Amino acid sequence: MFEQLGLIGCGLMGGSFALALKRAGLVKRVVGYSKSPSTTERARAMGVIDVEAPSALLAVSGADIVLIAVPVAATESTFKAIKHLVSPDMLIMDVGSTKTDVIQAANRALRQQVRSFVPAHPIAGKELAGVENADPELYKGRQVILTPTDQTGTTQTQKAIDVWTRLGCRVLQMSPEQHDAAYAAVSHLPHLLAFAMMNAVNSQPQAKDYLSLAGPGFRDFTRIAAGDPKIWRDILLANRDEVLKQSQIFQRNLQALELIISSGNAQALEGLLEQASTSRAQWTLPQHSNN
Repeated sequence: MFEQLGLIGCGLMGGSFALALKRAGLVKRVVGYSKSPSTTERARAMGVIDVEAPSALLAVSGADIVLIAVPVAATESTFKAIKHLVSPDMLIMDVGSTKTDVIQAANRALRQQVRSFVPAHPIAGKELAGVENADPELYKGRQVILTPTDQTGTTQTQKAIDVWTRLGCRVLQMSPEQHDAAYAAVSHLPHLLAFAMMNAVNSQPQAKDYLSLAGPGFRDFTRIAAGDPKIWRDILLANRDEVLKQSQIFQRNLQALELIISSGNAQALEGLLEQASTSRAQWTLPQHSNN
Protein backbone atom coordinates (compact mmCIF):
# COMPACT_ATOMS: atom_id res chain seq x y z
CA MET A 1 0.00 0.00 0.00
CA PHE A 2 2.81 2.42 0.88
CA GLU A 3 6.34 2.84 -0.39
CA GLN A 4 7.82 4.54 2.65
CA LEU A 5 6.78 5.32 6.21
CA GLY A 6 8.32 8.39 7.77
CA LEU A 7 8.25 7.66 11.48
CA ILE A 8 8.78 10.56 13.86
CA GLY A 9 9.06 9.17 17.36
CA CYS A 10 10.39 5.61 17.50
CA GLY A 11 8.97 4.68 20.89
CA LEU A 12 6.27 2.21 21.89
CA MET A 13 3.45 3.64 19.78
CA GLY A 14 5.47 4.57 16.71
CA GLY A 15 7.60 1.44 16.82
CA SER A 16 4.55 -0.79 17.14
CA PHE A 17 2.90 0.92 14.17
CA ALA A 18 6.01 0.39 12.02
CA LEU A 19 6.24 -3.28 13.00
CA ALA A 20 2.52 -3.78 12.35
CA LEU A 21 2.76 -2.18 8.90
CA LYS A 22 5.72 -4.36 8.03
CA ARG A 23 4.07 -7.55 9.23
CA ALA A 24 0.93 -6.74 7.22
CA GLY A 25 3.01 -6.06 4.09
CA LEU A 26 1.71 -2.50 3.90
CA VAL A 27 5.04 -0.69 3.62
CA LYS A 28 8.32 -1.34 1.82
CA ARG A 29 10.65 0.88 3.84
CA VAL A 30 10.61 2.72 7.17
CA VAL A 31 12.73 5.80 7.82
CA GLY A 32 12.72 6.84 11.46
CA TYR A 33 13.71 9.81 13.60
CA SER A 34 13.68 10.28 17.34
CA LYS A 35 14.95 13.14 19.46
CA SER A 36 17.27 10.67 21.17
CA PRO A 37 19.78 9.16 18.70
CA SER A 38 20.13 6.09 20.93
CA THR A 39 16.40 5.39 20.48
CA THR A 40 16.73 5.56 16.71
CA GLU A 41 19.77 3.29 16.80
CA ARG A 42 17.90 0.78 18.95
CA ALA A 43 14.90 0.92 16.60
CA ARG A 44 17.12 0.11 13.60
CA ALA A 45 18.90 -2.69 15.45
CA MET A 46 15.51 -4.22 16.31
CA GLY A 47 14.29 -3.98 12.71
CA VAL A 48 11.59 -1.45 13.61
CA ILE A 49 13.04 1.01 11.10
CA ASP A 50 15.30 0.44 8.09
CA VAL A 51 17.04 3.81 7.95
CA GLU A 52 17.91 6.36 10.66
CA ALA A 53 17.08 9.96 9.74
CA PRO A 54 19.10 12.80 11.30
CA SER A 55 16.03 15.06 11.50
CA ALA A 56 12.24 14.98 11.40
CA LEU A 57 12.33 16.73 8.03
CA LEU A 58 14.55 14.06 6.48
CA ALA A 59 12.38 11.30 7.95
CA VAL A 60 9.53 12.71 5.87
CA SER A 61 11.59 13.05 2.69
CA GLY A 62 10.26 10.54 0.14
CA ALA A 63 7.52 9.25 2.44
CA ASP A 64 3.95 8.68 1.32
CA ILE A 65 2.77 7.97 4.88
CA VAL A 66 3.97 9.74 8.02
CA LEU A 67 3.24 8.89 11.64
CA ILE A 68 3.93 11.48 14.32
CA ALA A 69 4.31 9.61 17.61
CA VAL A 70 5.59 12.31 19.94
CA PRO A 71 4.15 13.81 23.17
CA VAL A 72 1.22 16.10 22.34
CA ALA A 73 3.15 19.16 23.55
CA ALA A 74 5.78 18.52 20.85
CA THR A 75 3.27 18.17 18.01
CA GLU A 76 3.34 21.75 16.75
CA SER A 77 7.13 21.96 16.63
CA THR A 78 7.14 18.67 14.72
CA PHE A 79 4.64 19.98 12.17
CA LYS A 80 6.78 23.09 11.71
CA ALA A 81 9.88 20.95 11.21
CA ILE A 82 8.34 18.89 8.39
CA LYS A 83 6.01 21.37 6.65
CA HIS A 84 8.37 22.09 3.72
CA LEU A 85 8.25 18.46 2.57
CA VAL A 86 4.53 17.79 3.11
CA SER A 87 2.94 16.94 -0.24
CA PRO A 88 -0.75 16.87 -1.26
CA ASP A 89 -0.76 13.08 -1.71
CA MET A 90 0.91 12.32 1.62
CA LEU A 91 -0.99 10.81 4.56
CA ILE A 92 0.06 12.20 7.93
CA MET A 93 -1.34 10.89 11.20
CA ASP A 94 -0.61 11.28 14.89
CA VAL A 95 -1.36 9.04 17.88
CA GLY A 96 -2.09 11.74 20.47
CA SER A 97 -4.60 11.28 23.28
CA THR A 98 -6.00 14.79 22.78
CA LYS A 99 -7.28 16.11 19.49
CA THR A 100 -8.51 19.72 19.65
CA ASP A 101 -5.09 21.10 20.57
CA VAL A 102 -3.33 18.88 18.01
CA ILE A 103 -5.64 20.07 15.22
CA GLN A 104 -5.09 23.69 16.19
CA ALA A 105 -1.32 23.09 16.09
CA ALA A 106 -1.62 21.47 12.65
CA ASN A 107 -3.65 24.38 11.30
CA ARG A 108 -1.09 26.91 12.55
CA ALA A 109 1.95 25.02 11.31
CA LEU A 110 0.80 23.32 8.10
CA ARG A 111 -1.72 25.89 6.80
CA GLN A 112 -2.85 24.70 3.34
CA GLN A 113 -0.98 21.41 3.69
CA VAL A 114 -3.21 20.50 6.65
CA ARG A 115 -5.36 18.55 4.15
CA SER A 116 -2.80 15.77 4.39
CA PHE A 117 -3.26 15.39 8.15
CA VAL A 118 -5.78 12.94 9.62
CA PRO A 119 -5.87 13.23 13.44
CA ALA A 120 -5.89 9.76 15.00
CA HIS A 121 -6.02 8.26 18.48
CA PRO A 122 -5.43 4.51 18.69
CA ILE A 123 -6.79 3.29 22.03
CA ALA A 124 -3.86 1.08 22.91
CA GLY A 125 -0.75 1.19 25.00
CA LYS A 126 1.29 -0.33 27.80
CA GLU A 127 2.59 0.92 31.11
CA LEU A 128 6.12 0.28 29.80
CA ALA A 129 7.16 2.80 27.18
CA GLY A 130 10.14 2.72 24.80
CA VAL A 131 10.94 1.06 21.51
CA GLU A 132 12.15 -2.06 23.32
CA ASN A 133 8.49 -2.71 24.18
CA ALA A 134 7.24 -2.18 20.61
CA ASP A 135 4.81 -4.90 19.60
CA PRO A 136 3.32 -5.59 16.14
CA GLU A 137 0.18 -6.89 17.91
CA LEU A 138 -0.34 -3.70 19.96
CA TYR A 139 -3.10 -2.33 17.74
CA LYS A 140 -4.78 -5.57 16.72
CA GLY A 141 -8.40 -5.66 17.87
CA ARG A 142 -8.17 -2.14 19.26
CA GLN A 143 -10.31 0.88 18.57
CA VAL A 144 -8.92 3.85 16.65
CA ILE A 145 -10.65 7.22 16.77
CA LEU A 146 -10.26 9.51 13.75
CA THR A 147 -11.27 13.16 14.08
CA PRO A 148 -11.06 14.65 10.57
CA THR A 149 -12.19 18.26 10.11
CA ASP A 150 -13.55 20.25 7.17
CA GLN A 151 -9.93 20.91 6.15
CA THR A 152 -8.98 17.21 6.05
CA GLY A 153 -8.73 15.67 2.60
CA THR A 154 -11.34 12.97 1.93
CA THR A 155 -8.72 10.84 0.16
CA GLN A 156 -6.44 10.99 3.20
CA THR A 157 -9.31 10.11 5.54
CA GLN A 158 -10.15 7.05 3.48
CA LYS A 159 -6.50 6.00 3.40
CA ALA A 160 -6.36 6.34 7.18
CA ILE A 161 -9.47 4.20 7.58
CA ASP A 162 -8.02 1.59 5.24
CA VAL A 163 -4.62 1.34 6.93
CA TRP A 164 -5.98 1.01 10.47
CA THR A 165 -8.58 -1.49 9.29
CA ARG A 166 -5.86 -3.57 7.62
CA LEU A 167 -4.03 -3.60 10.96
CA GLY A 168 -7.08 -5.22 12.53
CA CYS A 169 -8.51 -2.12 14.19
CA ARG A 170 -12.08 -0.95 14.60
CA VAL A 171 -12.20 2.62 13.24
CA LEU A 172 -14.62 5.25 14.54
CA GLN A 173 -14.99 8.90 13.54
CA MET A 174 -16.11 11.78 15.73
CA SER A 175 -15.47 15.48 16.18
CA PRO A 176 -12.36 16.52 18.10
CA GLU A 177 -14.58 18.17 20.73
CA GLN A 178 -16.57 14.97 21.26
CA HIS A 179 -13.34 13.01 21.51
CA ASP A 180 -11.76 15.26 24.12
CA ALA A 181 -14.92 15.40 26.26
CA ALA A 182 -15.33 11.62 26.19
CA TYR A 183 -11.72 10.77 26.96
CA ALA A 184 -11.54 13.34 29.75
CA ALA A 185 -14.27 11.27 31.42
CA VAL A 186 -13.06 7.73 30.74
CA SER A 187 -9.28 8.08 30.49
CA HIS A 188 -7.77 11.41 31.52
CA LEU A 189 -9.64 11.87 34.82
CA PRO A 190 -9.10 8.21 35.88
CA HIS A 191 -5.37 8.68 35.38
CA LEU A 192 -5.49 11.91 37.41
CA LEU A 193 -7.31 10.09 40.22
CA ALA A 194 -4.80 7.23 40.20
CA PHE A 195 -1.91 9.70 40.48
CA ALA A 196 -3.75 11.53 43.28
CA MET A 197 -4.42 8.26 45.13
CA MET A 198 -0.75 7.31 45.12
CA ASN A 199 0.25 10.80 46.29
CA ALA A 200 -2.42 10.70 49.03
CA VAL A 201 -1.07 7.46 50.46
CA ASN A 202 2.56 8.50 50.07
CA SER A 203 1.93 11.81 51.87
CA GLN A 204 1.20 9.97 55.13
CA PRO A 205 3.88 8.98 57.66
CA GLN A 206 2.67 5.36 57.62
CA ALA A 207 2.76 5.14 53.80
CA LYS A 208 5.27 2.28 53.65
CA ASP A 209 3.28 0.21 56.13
CA TYR A 210 0.00 0.92 54.35
CA LEU A 211 1.41 -0.03 50.95
CA SER A 212 2.80 -3.28 52.36
CA LEU A 213 -0.76 -4.24 53.30
CA ALA A 214 -2.37 -3.30 49.98
CA GLY A 215 -4.03 -5.99 47.90
CA PRO A 216 -5.36 -6.56 44.37
CA GLY A 217 -7.98 -3.81 44.65
CA PHE A 218 -5.37 -1.15 45.32
CA ARG A 219 -3.12 -2.64 42.64
CA ASP A 220 -5.86 -2.56 40.03
CA PHE A 221 -7.08 0.93 40.95
CA THR A 222 -3.60 2.50 40.84
CA ARG A 223 -2.14 0.52 37.91
CA ILE A 224 -2.37 3.46 35.51
CA ALA A 225 -0.45 5.73 37.89
CA ALA A 226 2.64 3.91 36.60
CA GLY A 227 2.20 5.70 33.25
CA ASP A 228 4.85 8.07 31.90
CA PRO A 229 4.58 11.33 33.94
CA LYS A 230 5.76 13.52 31.05
CA ILE A 231 3.16 12.10 28.67
CA TRP A 232 0.37 12.50 31.21
CA ARG A 233 1.52 16.00 32.16
CA ASP A 234 1.07 17.01 28.52
CA ILE A 235 -2.30 15.27 28.14
CA LEU A 236 -3.80 16.75 31.30
CA LEU A 237 -2.67 20.26 30.42
CA ALA A 238 -3.73 19.97 26.78
CA ASN A 239 -7.25 18.88 27.74
CA ARG A 240 -7.44 20.87 30.96
CA ASP A 241 -10.92 22.38 30.45
CA GLU A 242 -12.60 19.03 29.91
CA VAL A 243 -10.54 17.31 32.62
CA LEU A 244 -11.45 19.98 35.18
CA LYS A 245 -15.11 19.75 34.16
CA GLN A 246 -15.05 16.00 34.78
CA SER A 247 -13.14 16.49 38.03
CA GLN A 248 -15.89 18.77 39.33
CA ILE A 249 -18.54 16.18 38.45
CA PHE A 250 -16.51 13.52 40.26
CA GLN A 251 -16.05 15.72 43.32
CA ARG A 252 -19.80 16.32 43.55
CA ASN A 253 -20.43 12.58 43.50
CA LEU A 254 -17.68 11.93 46.06
CA GLN A 255 -19.08 14.63 48.33
CA ALA A 256 -22.53 13.10 48.07
CA LEU A 257 -21.13 9.79 49.30
CA GLU A 258 -19.19 11.54 52.08
CA LEU A 259 -22.33 13.30 53.33
CA ILE A 260 -24.27 10.05 53.47
CA ILE A 261 -21.42 8.26 55.27
CA SER A 262 -21.21 11.15 57.72
CA SER A 263 -24.96 10.94 58.42
CA GLY A 264 -24.79 7.19 58.97
CA ASN A 265 -27.66 6.59 56.54
CA ALA A 266 -27.00 2.97 55.59
CA GLN A 267 -29.97 2.67 53.22
CA ALA A 268 -29.05 5.75 51.21
CA LEU A 269 -25.40 4.68 51.06
CA GLU A 270 -26.32 1.21 49.86
CA GLY A 271 -28.55 2.75 47.20
CA LEU A 272 -25.72 4.81 45.70
CA LEU A 273 -23.29 1.90 45.90
CA GLU A 274 -25.86 -0.40 44.27
CA GLN A 275 -26.33 2.12 41.46
CA ALA A 276 -22.58 2.15 40.75
CA SER A 277 -22.21 -1.62 41.17
CA THR A 278 -25.04 -2.43 38.77
CA SER A 279 -23.75 0.01 36.16
CA ARG A 280 -20.24 -1.45 36.39
CA ALA A 281 -21.52 -5.04 36.19
CA GLN A 282 -23.51 -4.28 33.03
CA TRP A 283 -20.60 -2.50 31.33
CA THR A 284 -18.30 -4.58 29.15
CA LEU A 285 -14.91 -3.46 27.90
CA PRO A 286 -14.98 -2.68 24.17
CA GLN A 287 -12.35 -4.56 22.19
CA HIS A 288 -9.86 -1.79 22.59
CA SER A 289 -8.17 -0.41 25.55
CA ASN A 290 -5.21 -0.49 27.87
CA ASN A 291 -5.82 3.14 28.86
